[in-house]
Amino acid sequence: MKLSQPFFQLPVLLDVGRLQAEVAALPVEAWVSHPDGVPGNSAARLISANGAETDSVHGQMLPTQWLTGTPYLRQVLAGFGVVWGRSRLMRLAPGAGVPEHADINYHWHTRVRLHIPVFTEAGVRFHCDGQSVHMAAGEAWIFDNWRRHHVENKAGSDRIHLVADTTGTAGFWRFATGEALPRAQWRTMPWRPDIHPKLLTERNQQSPVMPAAEVQWLIDDLRAELIAINGNADAARFGHLLESFVQDWRQLCALHGTDGRGRPEFLRLAGAVHDAAKALSLGLVMRTNGAGALLVLEKRVLQHLLTDDATKPFSEGHIDNR
Repeated sequence: MKLSQPFFQLPVLLDVGRLQAEVAALPVEAWVSHPDGVPGNSAARLISANGAETDSVHGQMLPTQWLTGTPYLRQVLAGFGVVWGRSRLMRLAPGAGVPEHADINYHWHTRVRLHIPVFTEAGVRFHCDGQSVHMAAGEAWIFDNWRRHHVENKAGSDRIHLVADTTGTAGFWRFATGEALPRAQWRTMPWRPDIHPKLLTERNQQSPVMPAAEVQWLIDDLRAELIAINGNADAARFGHLLESFVQDWRQLCALHGTDGRGRPEFLRLAGAVHDAAKALSLGLVMRTNGAGALLVLEKRVLQHLLTDDATKPFSEGHIDNR
């Protein structure tokens, strides 16, 4: 999600000792390798599709057995009063890092990732768009993952963060990005063994066909970021192609609705715009992060137009870890 600055520290402090005790007690089998095989990166799933051992972002999100066994982590998540999507403990080994990248996938267009450090040292640095911070244990942070960012662990021990995805309520955004408060006025979340709060989780189900209004919204955002980095690139022509695509998609939605009928026609239109975009996209990138225009079109729009595997040829690889 785009933010007005690279980092925001939320005015909240947590019980570091309790966080660390619960995370340290997790069994070895809770930890799994990074899905893309990034060296030194591993995770323990806390909220996942149906509470299963999966990294999918689609479906009914539910607590896993590992979150059930960490009641203070559950209290902390519930205490923010928002609906949570996929959430994990992310572990970064000593000397390891997360390569520089920007999160351009559809999932991130409306979601922000909350970071709560559990185990960390001063040698762990989070970099985003030229700024760098050390997130201390027990703090809470969000960052603009549309900008280019990377992480490095130059400490001598594992870095473990609780990372949780949300769209956030209006109250959350006022709390997270509002006027800075003196530290004495920050909110605390103590461990309360007597309470068992309800955890709100996403039911992330897509329409069989993406509605035209959403396609328009995504394309407008892409076009607003579009710039040319060489003299032969034609941003205006590429933008006109996308505008025409939205108009034709709207007509198909008017004809067939969004319940899945008329699939061959939707697929033909998606394939045609993809082929045309390939020919026009050389030298066109996003202003903020330098991501290629074609890649963003694929990852943010084309891959998600229909709910099954029909649009998967429009997808590319993606790093998704901090």
